[in-house]
Amino acid sequence: MQPLDESKIVEQIQNPEQRKKVFATIVAQYSEPLYWQIRKMVISHDDTDDLLQNTFMKAWCNLEYFRAEARLSTWLYRIAINECITFLNKQRQEQNISLDSVDVFLSEKLEADTWFDGDNLQLKLQKAILRLPEKQRLVFNMRYFDEMKYEDISEILGTSVGALKASYHHAAKKVEEFLLQTD
Repeated sequence: MQPLDESKIVEQIQNPEQRKKVFATIVAQYSEPLYWQIRKMVISHDDTDDLLQNTFMKAWCNLEYFRAEARLSTWLYRIAINECITFLNKQRQEQNISLDSVDVFLSEKLEADTWFDGDNLQLKLQKAILRLPEKQRLVFNMRYFDEMKYEDISEILGTSVGALKASYHHAAKKVEEFLLQTD
């Protein structure tokens, strides 16, 4: 699918008669990348589907206010990430899970997920990533799996490029150490 022309999209969003059609185009363009970004955070396919739907519902409800101060993709990723963080915090509260226990909680979800089809090495890598603090996990996933540029991640997360590079470096070291320890 060809990237959307952001200036044309913003113009069409402002026109109430074109809003539904252009939003359908936005959903078609961004559903898959947002799905995988959310999935990396919450693990469960069902939770991911719910959060993806919430992301697009929030985007739809606020679409007329989008003024292109950030790119459309940045805006959508920011909504999705905020939905993930809110969801994970709510789950932690409901199940009385401390921040230190999150990796165990998410690892158990990963192992129980019938949609996960990776081999043992992939499972080990995912467990290593789940042990990372939330922000490092986000940065690692965006950089390593999505191959995003630091500048794009910076826009989405509102963090400096230097801080993101340091965060990625620390995350990569932790993942490497975990993989070496578990061999």
